[in-house]
Amino acid sequence: MIERTLFTPDHESFRDSFRKFVDKEIAPFHEEWEEQGFVAREVWNKAGDNGFLCMSMPEEYGGSDADKLYSVIQFEEVARAGVTGIGFSLHSEIVAPYILHYGTPEQKARYLPKLASGEMIGAIAMSEPAAGSDLQGIKTTAIWQAGPSGSEADGSYLLNGSKTFITNGWHADLVIVVAKTNPAAGGKGTSLMLVERGMPGFSVGKRLKKMGMKAQDTSELFFDNVHIPAENLLGGKAQENKGFICLMEQLPWERLQIAISAVAAAQAAIDWTADYVKDRKVFGQPVASFQNTRYTLAELQTEVQVARVFVDKCCELVCADKLDTATASMAKYWCSDLQCKVMDECVQLFGGYGYMWEYPITRAYADARVQRIYGGTNEIMKEVISRSMGLGAK
Repeated sequence: MIERTLFTPDHESFRDSFRKFVDKEIAPFHEEWEEQGFVAREVWNKAGDNGFLCMSMPEEYGGSDADKLYSVIQFEEVARAGVTGIGFSLHSEIVAPYILHYGTPEQKARYLPKLASGEMIGAIAMSEPAAGSDLQGIKTTAIWQAGPSGSEADGSYLLNGSKTFITNGWHADLVIVVAKTNPAAGGKGTSLMLVERGMPGFSVGKRLKKMGMKAQDTSELFFDNVHIPAENLLGGKAQENKGFICLMEQLPWERLQIAISAVAAAQAAIDWTADYVKDRKVFGQPVASFQNTRYTLAELQTEVQVARVFVDKCCELVCADKLDTATASMAKYWCSDLQCKVMDECVQLFGGYGYMWEYPITRAYADARVQRIYGGTNEIMKEVISRSMGLGAK
């Protein structure tokens, strides 16, 4: 195996600390959370108390001012343990960075410390019943309504529409909602609204029952004439109609997160399977003694090793702010496809037990499938890559 050079001793010390947290505070309860469809709120508070949320945020906002590699370690450890109900990554490395990069000073001071402590749980609402990977096709609107005085002070945006497949939606105290503030302008009329739990007209629908990731609360959200003050437009009036640009700027890191988790989950599946086939006997001998078993696992390990080297290089690039959208799309599509291939082959090697929910490989198989869908489907990833090559429609 190629030695990884991505992490320092400090990073590995942190890995040990976070792994102990996962093993103590998350793994023992994950099956119960799968049954109920959401994780306990308390685990968010415990993560905040231990400094595990929003680590890359500046210290002035409650973070640790840590480099992204600490977050990479968290993605890997969550995937290793198969505890996919935990929505820390979206909260810490998608929602919080939007506020940090594009928010006003007042918005940063208001929300980031609460996200870092776990007092608030964050979500981002992009997908709609009729718009998933094509964000320009969203129908949710936020139309400015002048107040009685005609000034910005007593005016508000009137938010209407619905969102679906929203991770952390059930628990969320703060939702970044993608909406059209100028519907006639297409993608150039998109803005990001900061919507808080309890705002009149904002309601959380049912928790959605999914094939996998059953402990992760995924919900519908509804907005019925929700009055959003100007101060809750992310970035203020200066960022009105610039939301699509913000979304595109953050996509490389968001898609790389999927690739990181995919490789870690695939490696965990190989490790579980290698242990299983050494003990499981067929025709009086271990399953591992058959050439088919050994060659299958050798092929999978080779492909995962190749993927890990590529992803580690992408991690270096993202830390240097040099990761481009096409390369991130390559990582997302290739690694999530590989993850699903690995899970399928490993389930086969488990035989009938690979179909039993009590085995981690079975849950990992179900959890993996969505990786090829969210963050932009893998078909969209190929479209992005081909366009970077000068191919396709102009």
